[in-house]
Amino acid sequence: MVISSPNSYSESNLDVLKISTAKEKNLKQFTQNGQIQIFQSPYRGSYSSIFRDSLRNAALGRKVLLVQFMKGGVKQGITNAVKLCGNLTWVRSSHSFDQYHSEEIENNKNLKKNIYESIYELWNFCKKELLSGNYDQIILDEVFLAIEMKIINKDDLISTLENRFILGDVILTGTGIPKDLLLMANQVTELRS
Repeated sequence: MVISSPNSYSESNLDVLKISTAKEKNLKQFTQNGQIQIFQSPYRGSYSSIFRDSLRNAALGRKVLLVQFMKGGVKQGITNAVKLCGNLTWVRSSHSFDQYHSEEIENNKNLKKNIYESIYELWNFCKKELLSGNYDQIILDEVFLAIEMKIINKDDLISTLENRFILGDVILTGTGIPKDLLLMANQVTELRS
């Protein structure tokens, strides 16, 4: 059983609204973010159920942002996002590792730099959207691989998640999840084959 009173919430969490009536009252509204959910799997490409659910949510009228950091092949980038069901915005990196042979990337420093910059640009886009409140659900696919490759800073992700403004859930997928991100998650799911 949970017992709470108006005094048990910190003042920093409150927004005060004025309502004009015969008797003026101050109502307190609590801003609440959705959950942070982590889906982990020992292998890449195992998140089709998450993508299916995002499409279902969009069809039901929720605004969904699906971001795939490490996938490409369709040269989307931020400016060429794909809209599905009118509510699902699907964005992939404009340059990614899976578009080229690994030897080609290792032998061409400019290509590798372009891939890193494209993924980082996508991360900056995600940060803006996590703070905007424009979406009901945001999915950051393979964000942990981008952290592991030192493209995205782990502390930057943590800070952004702590300051997010989204009523729905933020879903993070990948392998090699840092412990501090596991600890801030409301739900951790391991997918197995």
